Amino acid sequence: MKQLVLLFMFGALCGCNIQIDSPEEGAVVSASGTYSCAAGSSCSIEVSDILFDETFIAVPAQGYEFVGWKRQDRGLCGGRESNCRLFTSGFSGRAALLTVLDSDQVFTLTPEFVAVLSGAPVDITNAIFVETSGDCALYAQLYEASVLDIQRSIAFDGNIEITADDSSCTITSNSIPNHDFNDATAHFATNTSEVSQSFNLPRLPPLASQTTALSQNNYNAIMLNGVFLDLISAGCYKPNDPQADADGNVAIGCQLGGDDWILDPLGTDSKFGADLHNAHTQPNGLYHYHGNPVAMFDDNPGPNGSPVIGFAADGFPVYGSYFYNSDSGEVRKALSGYTLKRGTRAGGTGDPGGSYDGMYIDDWEYAGAGDLDKCNGMSVDGQYGYYVTDTYPWVMGGLSGTQDSSFSKGGGGPP
Repeated sequence: MKQLVLLFMFGALCGCNIQIDSPEEGAVVSASGTYSCAAGSSCSIEVSDILFDETFIAVPAQGYEFVGWKRQDRGLCGGRESNCRLFTSGFSGRAALLTVLDSDQVFTLTPEFVAVLSGAPVDITNAIFVETSGDCALYAQLYEASVLDIQRSIAFDGNIEITADDSSCTITSNSIPNHDFNDATAHFATNTSEVSQSFNLPRLPPLASQTTALSQNNYNAIMLNGVFLDLISAGCYKPNDPQADADGNVAIGCQLGGDDWILDPLGTDSKFGADLHNAHTQPNGLYHYHGNPVAMFDDNPGPNGSPVIGFAADGFPVYGSYFYNSDSGEVRKALSGYTLKRGTRAGGTGDPGGSYDGMYIDDWEYAGAGDLDKCNGMSVDGQYGYYVTDTYPWVMGGLSGTQDSSFSKGGGGPP
Protein backbone atom coordinates (compact mmCIF):
# COMPACT_ATOMS: atom_id res chain seq x y z
CA MET A 1 0.00 0.00 0.00
CA LYS A 2 1.27 3.44 -0.89
CA GLN A 3 1.52 5.63 2.25
CA LEU A 4 2.11 9.34 1.84
CA VAL A 5 2.11 12.20 4.26
CA LEU A 6 0.46 14.88 2.16
CA LEU A 7 3.42 17.18 2.73
CA PHE A 8 5.87 14.98 0.88
CA MET A 9 4.97 14.11 -2.70
CA PHE A 10 6.96 15.35 -5.68
CA GLY A 11 8.51 18.06 -3.56
CA ALA A 12 6.95 20.07 -0.77
CA LEU A 13 3.23 19.40 -0.93
CA CYS A 14 0.98 21.74 0.98
CA GLY A 15 -2.61 22.18 0.02
CA CYS A 16 -6.09 22.03 1.47
CA ASN A 17 -7.91 20.42 -1.45
CA ILE A 18 -7.55 17.11 -3.19
CA GLN A 19 -9.16 16.87 -6.62
CA ILE A 20 -9.94 13.34 -7.77
CA ASP A 21 -10.31 12.97 -11.53
CA SER A 22 -11.87 9.61 -12.34
CA PRO A 23 -11.83 8.69 -16.06
CA GLU A 24 -14.70 6.88 -17.75
CA GLU A 25 -12.83 3.59 -17.31
CA GLY A 26 -12.98 3.47 -13.50
CA ALA A 27 -13.71 5.11 -10.16
CA VAL A 28 -11.93 6.03 -6.93
CA VAL A 29 -13.32 5.16 -3.49
CA SER A 30 -11.94 5.44 0.03
CA ALA A 31 -11.50 2.41 2.26
CA SER A 32 -13.56 4.05 4.99
CA GLY A 33 -16.49 4.59 2.63
CA THR A 34 -16.41 8.34 3.31
CA TYR A 35 -15.46 9.34 -0.21
CA SER A 36 -16.42 8.07 -3.63
CA CYS A 37 -15.73 9.55 -7.05
CA ALA A 38 -17.64 7.80 -9.82
CA ALA A 39 -16.21 7.01 -13.24
CA GLY A 40 -16.20 10.06 -15.48
CA SER A 41 -16.37 12.49 -12.54
CA SER A 42 -14.20 15.10 -10.84
CA CYS A 43 -14.55 15.37 -7.07
CA SER A 44 -13.01 17.73 -4.52
CA ILE A 45 -12.05 16.92 -0.93
CA GLU A 46 -11.17 19.61 1.58
CA VAL A 47 -8.25 18.88 3.90
CA SER A 48 -8.50 21.27 6.83
CA ASP A 49 -6.70 19.66 9.79
CA ILE A 50 -4.16 17.05 10.84
CA LEU A 51 -6.82 14.37 11.35
CA PHE A 52 -7.13 13.56 7.64
CA ASP A 53 -6.21 9.92 7.04
CA GLU A 54 -7.75 8.06 4.11
CA THR A 55 -6.78 5.18 1.86
CA PHE A 56 -7.99 5.69 -1.69
CA ILE A 57 -8.58 2.73 -3.98
CA ALA A 58 -8.68 2.73 -7.78
CA VAL A 59 -11.59 0.58 -8.97
CA PRO A 60 -11.62 -0.31 -12.68
CA ALA A 61 -14.87 -0.66 -14.60
CA GLN A 62 -15.74 -4.00 -16.16
CA GLY A 63 -13.33 -4.80 -18.97
CA TYR A 64 -10.55 -2.54 -17.63
CA GLU A 65 -7.65 -2.86 -15.22
CA PHE A 66 -5.71 -0.34 -13.14
CA VAL A 67 -2.21 0.49 -14.44
CA GLY A 68 -1.11 3.34 -12.17
CA TRP A 69 -1.71 6.78 -10.73
CA LYS A 70 -0.99 9.54 -13.21
CA ARG A 71 2.30 11.34 -12.80
CA GLN A 72 1.59 15.06 -13.07
CA ASP A 73 2.36 18.41 -11.49
CA ARG A 74 0.91 18.48 -7.98
CA GLY A 75 -0.10 14.86 -8.47
CA LEU A 76 -0.54 12.45 -5.59
CA CYS A 77 0.56 8.81 -5.43
CA GLY A 78 2.21 8.30 -8.82
CA GLY A 79 2.80 4.58 -8.27
CA ARG A 80 1.21 1.39 -9.55
CA GLU A 81 -0.42 0.12 -6.36
CA SER A 82 -4.19 0.53 -6.49
CA ASN A 83 -4.35 1.52 -2.79
CA CYS A 84 -2.93 4.89 -1.79
CA ARG A 85 -2.97 6.19 1.79
CA LEU A 86 -2.88 9.98 2.27
CA PHE A 87 -2.58 11.50 5.71
CA THR A 88 -1.63 14.79 7.37
CA SER A 89 -0.27 13.68 10.73
CA GLY A 90 3.14 15.00 9.69
CA PHE A 91 1.77 18.53 10.01
CA SER A 92 1.40 18.20 13.81
CA GLY A 93 3.52 20.68 15.76
CA ARG A 94 4.84 22.38 12.63
CA ALA A 95 3.32 25.86 12.54
CA ALA A 96 4.49 26.69 9.04
CA LEU A 97 2.74 23.61 7.68
CA LEU A 98 -0.44 24.10 9.65
CA THR A 99 -0.93 27.52 8.11
CA VAL A 100 -1.02 26.09 4.59
CA LEU A 101 -4.10 24.07 5.43
CA ASP A 102 -5.91 27.36 4.99
CA SER A 103 -4.49 27.85 1.51
CA ASP A 104 -6.38 27.37 -1.74
CA GLN A 105 -3.88 25.04 -3.40
CA VAL A 106 -5.23 21.99 -5.21
CA PHE A 107 -3.51 18.61 -5.65
CA THR A 108 -4.78 15.89 -7.91
CA LEU A 109 -5.33 12.16 -7.63
CA THR A 110 -5.90 10.56 -11.02
CA PRO A 111 -6.05 6.82 -11.72
CA GLU A 112 -5.30 5.38 -15.14
CA PHE A 113 -6.96 2.25 -16.48
CA VAL A 114 -6.46 0.18 -19.60
CA ALA A 115 -8.80 -2.18 -21.41
CA VAL A 116 -8.15 -5.81 -20.60
CA LEU A 117 -6.55 -7.38 -23.63
CA SER A 118 -9.15 -9.45 -25.40
CA GLY A 119 -9.30 -11.55 -28.52
CA ALA A 120 -11.32 -8.92 -30.37
CA PRO A 121 -9.12 -6.25 -32.01
CA VAL A 122 -10.15 -2.60 -31.89
CA ASP A 123 -10.71 -1.11 -35.35
CA ILE A 124 -8.63 2.08 -35.66
CA THR A 125 -9.14 2.70 -39.37
CA ASN A 126 -8.81 6.50 -39.82
CA ALA A 127 -9.18 6.89 -36.05
CA ILE A 128 -8.46 10.14 -34.25
CA PHE A 129 -6.96 9.15 -30.92
CA VAL A 130 -7.95 10.77 -27.61
CA GLU A 131 -5.72 9.45 -24.81
CA THR A 132 -2.99 11.72 -23.42
CA SER A 133 -1.32 9.43 -20.87
CA GLY A 134 2.43 8.98 -21.19
CA ASP A 135 2.26 5.42 -19.83
CA CYS A 136 2.47 3.01 -22.76
CA ALA A 137 0.59 0.35 -20.75
CA LEU A 138 -2.60 2.38 -21.13
CA TYR A 139 -2.63 1.42 -24.83
CA ALA A 140 -2.20 -2.34 -24.39
CA GLN A 141 -4.66 -3.91 -26.82
CA LEU A 142 -5.05 -5.59 -30.19
CA TYR A 143 -5.77 -3.19 -33.07
CA GLU A 144 -6.61 -3.56 -36.73
CA ALA A 145 -7.24 -1.35 -39.75
CA SER A 146 -8.46 -1.82 -43.30
CA VAL A 147 -6.81 0.58 -45.74
CA LEU A 148 -6.03 1.11 -49.40
CA ASP A 149 -2.88 1.57 -51.45
CA ILE A 150 -4.54 4.24 -53.57
CA GLN A 151 -2.38 4.22 -56.70
CA ARG A 152 -2.35 0.43 -56.90
CA SER A 153 -5.98 -0.04 -55.77
CA ILE A 154 -4.87 -2.81 -53.41
CA ALA A 155 -6.42 -3.36 -49.98
CA PHE A 156 -4.26 -3.96 -46.93
CA ASP A 157 -5.02 -4.96 -43.35
CA GLY A 158 -3.00 -3.37 -40.58
CA ASN A 159 -2.39 -5.40 -37.42
CA ILE A 160 -0.96 -4.02 -34.18
CA GLU A 161 -0.51 -5.65 -30.79
CA ILE A 162 0.56 -3.72 -27.70
CA THR A 163 1.35 -5.67 -24.56
CA ALA A 164 2.59 -4.47 -21.17
CA ASP A 165 4.01 -5.72 -17.90
CA ASP A 166 5.06 -3.90 -14.74
CA SER A 167 8.06 -2.21 -16.35
CA SER A 168 7.75 -2.19 -20.12
CA CYS A 169 5.59 -2.41 -23.23
CA THR A 170 6.06 -4.15 -26.56
CA ILE A 171 4.54 -2.89 -29.81
CA THR A 172 4.38 -5.39 -32.66
CA SER A 173 2.89 -4.67 -36.07
CA ASN A 174 2.99 -5.55 -39.75
CA SER A 175 3.89 -1.90 -40.55
CA ILE A 176 0.67 -1.16 -42.42
CA PRO A 177 -0.83 2.19 -41.31
CA ASN A 178 -4.39 2.88 -40.19
CA HIS A 179 -5.02 5.20 -43.13
CA ASP A 180 -4.97 4.99 -46.92
CA PHE A 181 -1.56 5.67 -48.45
CA ASN A 182 0.36 6.12 -51.72
CA ASP A 183 -1.96 8.83 -53.05
CA ALA A 184 -1.51 10.62 -56.38
CA THR A 185 1.22 12.90 -54.98
CA ALA A 186 3.47 9.98 -54.01
CA HIS A 187 6.32 8.39 -55.97
CA PHE A 188 7.31 5.31 -54.02
CA ALA A 189 10.49 3.63 -55.24
CA THR A 190 9.14 0.22 -54.23
CA ASN A 191 5.67 -1.12 -53.53
CA THR A 192 4.47 -1.27 -49.93
CA SER A 193 4.68 -4.68 -48.28
CA GLU A 194 3.80 -6.10 -44.89
CA VAL A 195 6.92 -6.21 -42.73
CA SER A 196 6.79 -7.50 -39.17
CA GLN A 197 8.39 -5.13 -36.65
CA SER A 198 8.61 -5.27 -32.84
CA PHE A 199 9.77 -2.54 -30.45
CA ASN A 200 10.22 -2.49 -26.68
CA LEU A 201 9.48 0.56 -24.53
CA PRO A 202 10.14 1.34 -20.87
CA ARG A 203 7.15 2.46 -18.86
CA LEU A 204 7.58 5.88 -17.25
CA PRO A 205 11.17 6.40 -18.49
CA PRO A 206 13.55 8.85 -16.79
CA LEU A 207 15.21 11.78 -18.52
CA ALA A 208 18.87 11.08 -19.25
CA SER A 209 21.71 13.23 -17.94
CA GLN A 210 22.46 14.27 -21.51
CA THR A 211 20.59 14.14 -24.80
CA THR A 212 21.38 11.77 -27.68
CA ALA A 213 21.49 12.87 -31.30
CA LEU A 214 19.33 11.10 -33.87
CA SER A 215 21.11 8.61 -36.07
CA GLN A 216 20.60 6.88 -39.39
CA ASN A 217 21.36 3.65 -37.54
CA ASN A 218 18.21 3.81 -35.45
CA TYR A 219 14.49 4.25 -35.84
CA ASN A 220 13.25 7.28 -33.91
CA ALA A 221 9.78 6.27 -32.73
CA ILE A 222 6.94 3.80 -33.24
CA MET A 223 3.50 5.22 -33.79
CA LEU A 224 0.39 3.71 -32.25
CA ASN A 225 -0.79 2.71 -35.71
CA GLY A 226 2.26 0.43 -36.05
CA VAL A 227 4.35 2.58 -38.42
CA PHE A 228 7.76 3.80 -37.33
CA LEU A 229 9.30 7.27 -37.60
CA ASP A 230 12.64 7.71 -39.40
CA LEU A 231 13.57 11.38 -39.63
CA ILE A 232 17.16 11.36 -40.90
CA SER A 233 17.64 10.68 -44.59
CA ALA A 234 20.68 9.15 -46.30
CA GLY A 235 20.68 11.88 -48.95
CA CYS A 236 23.08 14.80 -49.19
CA TYR A 237 24.85 17.28 -51.42
CA LYS A 238 27.35 15.30 -53.50
CA PRO A 239 27.64 17.02 -56.88
CA ASN A 240 30.37 14.73 -58.27
CA ASP A 241 28.33 11.60 -57.74
CA PRO A 242 26.98 10.11 -61.02
CA GLN A 243 23.55 9.84 -59.39
CA ALA A 244 23.42 13.53 -58.42
CA ASP A 245 20.42 15.52 -59.57
CA ALA A 246 20.42 19.01 -61.09
CA ASP A 247 20.97 20.52 -57.64
CA GLY A 248 23.93 18.25 -56.92
CA ASN A 249 22.04 16.10 -54.43
CA VAL A 250 21.88 12.32 -54.11
CA ALA A 251 19.08 10.43 -52.36
CA ILE A 252 21.13 7.62 -50.81
CA GLY A 253 24.62 6.71 -49.72
CA CYS A 254 25.38 9.57 -47.30
CA GLN A 255 26.30 9.26 -43.65
CA LEU A 256 25.35 11.74 -40.93
CA GLY A 257 28.63 12.89 -39.40
CA GLY A 258 30.61 11.69 -42.41
CA ASP A 259 29.03 13.81 -45.12
CA ASP A 260 28.06 17.46 -45.00
CA TRP A 261 24.71 18.90 -46.03
CA ILE A 262 22.40 15.98 -45.23
CA LEU A 263 19.03 16.48 -46.93
CA ASP A 264 15.90 17.01 -44.86
CA PRO A 265 13.26 14.93 -46.70
CA LEU A 266 10.51 17.44 -45.94
CA GLY A 267 12.75 20.32 -47.03
CA THR A 268 12.96 19.10 -50.59
CA ASP A 269 10.36 19.70 -53.29
CA SER A 270 9.83 15.99 -53.85
CA LYS A 271 9.82 15.05 -50.14
CA PHE A 272 11.65 11.90 -51.29
CA GLY A 273 8.50 10.74 -53.06
CA ALA A 274 6.45 10.82 -49.87
CA ASP A 275 2.66 10.74 -49.86
CA LEU A 276 0.35 13.19 -48.08
CA HIS A 277 1.25 11.48 -44.79
CA ASN A 278 4.94 12.38 -45.22
CA ALA A 279 5.76 8.70 -45.67
CA HIS A 280 7.23 6.43 -48.31
CA THR A 281 8.78 2.97 -48.55
CA GLN A 282 12.23 1.49 -48.06
CA PRO A 283 13.59 -0.95 -50.69
CA ASN A 284 11.96 -3.86 -48.85
CA GLY A 285 8.55 -2.17 -49.02
CA LEU A 286 8.59 -0.99 -45.39
CA TYR A 287 6.30 2.03 -45.06
CA HIS A 288 7.58 4.73 -42.67
CA TYR A 289 7.16 8.40 -41.78
CA HIS A 290 9.67 11.22 -42.27
CA GLY A 291 7.61 13.77 -40.36
CA ASN A 292 4.06 14.57 -39.26
CA PRO A 293 1.99 11.47 -40.07
CA VAL A 294 -1.08 13.68 -40.63
CA ALA A 295 -3.06 10.96 -38.90
CA MET A 296 -4.25 9.98 -35.42
CA PHE A 297 -4.77 13.62 -34.37
CA ASP A 298 -6.44 16.65 -35.92
CA ASP A 299 -6.84 20.40 -35.48
CA ASN A 300 -9.72 20.03 -33.03
CA PRO A 301 -7.90 19.02 -29.85
CA GLY A 302 -9.53 18.41 -26.49
CA PRO A 303 -9.03 20.65 -23.45
CA ASN A 304 -5.70 18.93 -22.67
CA GLY A 305 -4.32 19.26 -26.18
CA SER A 306 -3.44 16.62 -28.76
CA PRO A 307 -3.40 12.91 -27.92
CA VAL A 308 -0.44 10.57 -27.76
CA ILE A 309 0.16 9.21 -31.27
CA GLY A 310 3.26 7.14 -30.58
CA PHE A 311 6.30 6.53 -28.42
CA ALA A 312 9.89 7.55 -29.05
CA ALA A 313 12.81 5.13 -28.88
CA ASP A 314 13.46 6.25 -25.29
CA GLY A 315 9.90 5.49 -24.17
CA PHE A 316 8.63 9.06 -23.93
CA PRO A 317 5.32 9.78 -25.68
CA VAL A 318 4.95 11.57 -29.00
CA TYR A 319 2.02 13.99 -29.05
CA GLY A 320 0.23 15.74 -31.87
CA SER A 321 0.76 19.46 -32.32
CA TYR A 322 -1.42 20.97 -29.59
CA PHE A 323 -0.85 21.45 -25.85
CA TYR A 324 -2.56 23.27 -23.01
CA ASN A 325 -0.59 26.41 -22.15
CA SER A 326 -1.26 27.03 -18.46
CA ASP A 327 0.28 30.52 -18.67
CA SER A 328 -2.27 31.75 -21.19
CA GLY A 329 -5.08 29.30 -20.41
CA GLU A 330 -5.37 28.29 -24.07
CA VAL A 331 -4.80 25.21 -26.18
CA ARG A 332 -2.47 25.97 -29.06
CA LYS A 333 0.17 24.47 -31.32
CA ALA A 334 3.63 23.86 -29.91
CA LEU A 335 6.32 25.95 -31.57
CA SER A 336 9.70 24.54 -32.52
CA GLY A 337 12.76 26.25 -31.08
CA TYR A 338 14.66 25.89 -34.37
CA THR A 339 15.00 28.76 -36.86
CA LEU A 340 16.53 29.01 -40.32
CA LYS A 341 20.03 30.45 -40.38
CA ARG A 342 20.37 33.88 -41.93
CA GLY A 343 22.32 34.66 -45.06
CA THR A 344 23.64 32.19 -47.59
CA ARG A 345 25.51 28.92 -47.48
CA ALA A 346 29.14 28.68 -48.49
CA GLY A 347 29.49 28.07 -52.20
CA GLY A 348 32.94 26.51 -52.43
CA THR A 349 33.90 22.96 -53.28
CA GLY A 350 31.53 20.58 -51.50
CA ASP A 351 29.12 23.36 -50.47
CA PRO A 352 25.81 23.95 -52.25
CA GLY A 353 25.62 27.72 -51.90
CA GLY A 354 22.28 29.47 -52.04
CA SER A 355 20.07 30.75 -49.24
CA TYR A 356 19.30 28.76 -46.12
CA ASP A 357 15.87 27.50 -47.13
CA GLY A 358 15.49 24.27 -45.19
CA MET A 359 16.62 21.84 -47.85
CA TYR A 360 19.39 20.58 -45.58
CA ILE A 361 19.25 19.91 -41.86
CA ASP A 362 22.28 22.19 -41.41
CA ASP A 363 20.12 25.07 -42.66
CA TRP A 364 18.54 25.08 -39.20
CA GLU A 365 19.88 26.07 -35.81
CA TYR A 366 18.39 25.78 -32.35
CA ALA A 367 17.66 29.25 -31.03
CA GLY A 368 15.24 28.41 -28.22
CA ALA A 369 12.69 30.70 -29.81
CA GLY A 370 9.66 28.44 -29.33
CA ASP A 371 8.12 26.24 -26.66
CA LEU A 372 10.24 23.15 -27.14
CA ASP A 373 13.74 22.07 -26.20
CA LYS A 374 16.45 20.96 -28.61
CA CYS A 375 14.88 17.49 -28.84
CA ASN A 376 11.51 19.07 -29.73
CA GLY A 377 10.04 18.10 -26.36
CA MET A 378 8.76 19.69 -23.17
CA SER A 379 7.00 18.82 -19.93
CA VAL A 380 3.30 19.63 -19.65
CA ASP A 381 1.51 18.89 -16.38
CA GLY A 382 4.50 16.85 -15.24
CA GLN A 383 4.69 14.67 -18.37
CA TYR A 384 7.62 15.04 -20.77
CA GLY A 385 6.90 14.32 -24.42
CA TYR A 386 7.79 15.21 -28.00
CA TYR A 387 5.45 17.32 -30.14
CA VAL A 388 4.70 17.40 -33.85
CA THR A 389 5.60 20.83 -35.21
CA ASP A 390 4.92 22.68 -38.45
CA THR A 391 8.64 23.33 -38.98
CA TYR A 392 11.92 21.49 -38.47
CA PRO A 393 12.59 19.10 -36.77
CA TRP A 394 8.94 18.15 -37.43
CA VAL A 395 8.69 15.60 -34.59
CA MET A 396 12.00 15.03 -32.79
CA GLY A 397 15.39 16.73 -32.73
CA GLY A 398 17.08 14.13 -30.54
CA LEU A 399 16.40 11.83 -27.60
CA SER A 400 15.98 13.17 -24.08
CA GLY A 401 16.04 9.69 -22.59
CA THR A 402 17.92 6.45 -23.24
CA GLN A 403 17.13 4.57 -26.43
CA ASP A 404 16.00 0.96 -26.24
CA SER A 405 18.14 -1.38 -28.34
CA SER A 406 15.07 -2.68 -30.22
CA PHE A 407 15.09 0.56 -32.24
CA SER A 408 18.51 -0.18 -33.74
CA LYS A 409 18.61 -0.94 -37.47
CA GLY A 410 21.91 -2.76 -37.12
CA GLY A 411 23.52 -0.34 -39.56
CA GLY A 412 22.82 2.71 -41.65
CA GLY A 413 19.39 2.60 -43.21
CA PRO A 414 18.04 3.91 -46.49
CA PRO A 415 16.10 7.19 -46.60
